[in-house]
Amino acid sequence: MKITALAYLEPDATEPDVVVQQVADALRGAGHSVSTLTVRDDVCQLVHDLREQRPELVFNLLESFGDDIIGGQMGICGLLDLLQISYTGGGPGELYLQEDKALAKKLLSYEGVLYPGFASFAANADFETGGKLRMPLFVKPARSDASIGIDAEKSLVHNTQELLQQVNEIHEKYGDSALAEEYIEGRELYIGVLGNQEPLVFPPVEIDFGELPDGMAKVMDNKAKFDTSSEQYKGTKAVIPELTAELKAKLQKVALDAYRALRVRDYGRIDLRLTERGEIYVIEVNANCYLERSSEYAMAAAAAEIDYPTLIGRIAEAALKRRKM
Repeated sequence: MKITALAYLEPDATEPDVVVQQVADALRGAGHSVSTLTVRDDVCQLVHDLREQRPELVFNLLESFGDDIIGGQMGICGLLDLLQISYTGGGPGELYLQEDKALAKKLLSYEGVLYPGFASFAANADFETGGKLRMPLFVKPARSDASIGIDAEKSLVHNTQELLQQVNEIHEKYGDSALAEEYIEGRELYIGVLGNQEPLVFPPVEIDFGELPDGMAKVMDNKAKFDTSSEQYKGTKAVIPELTAELKAKLQKVALDAYRALRVRDYGRIDLRLTERGEIYVIEVNANCYLERSSEYAMAAAAAEIDYPTLIGRIAEAALKRRKM
């Protein structure tokens, strides 16, 4: 096939994220003709380039567009729909469900999926609550992803004063509503899912917080994910845990229920917390999750005996099969 790998190019960057080349190489290795296309904020140029390349499939690695870090990717998916170009991952509606975390929790509730109690604080509006909340609370932007606005030292609040301070910071710094969730103490596990009608659920990946300094919150904040010099980054690692068959099956069922509840397409990753009492909470549903070779999603696929090139190929196949149905 003719495939275009589409990605966003940061304003101060000359090259896109390494995942773009990794995906392109995997697809070329399977015999596809692959072009890469990076965009910033020029819609007309994007349309021109797509019409020039005339791809049969866009492998969508774009996470934002221009200054709109929240709605940009939804707009580009809508554009691809209007151009009648097949693409991997969620469409505008599916991505909206993922981005609006308060709405996502309501859908999870309807499907009987357990999640932390929450309250949503929109700027200049009354707050919305999903029930009576217990401190401590974890406060984050309501619609941003990639741990934007999440700092373990400030996001975990223990009283009303800290809560309001963090809510105001999110309003002012990120222009987003704030979501306050009950902090769930327990093990953090990620479960990848691949496919649509008959999705494959990967083995769980666990985040090992064992090397974090004493007293530091056990959360994957922005530093733990991206700041290679930080204590958070150095003190955490992803591992394949040894679990009983029964527990593994329970975790995978919850992940699949959440995947279906939020209409995730082609591939995604579900973040869970497992308490000492055996309760399984859905913390986050990540459609179009990060596909870099060393990511937790690729790691989980490898645990399911799916190598990286095969994984990328199967995502492309899932998108095409879905479009033809």
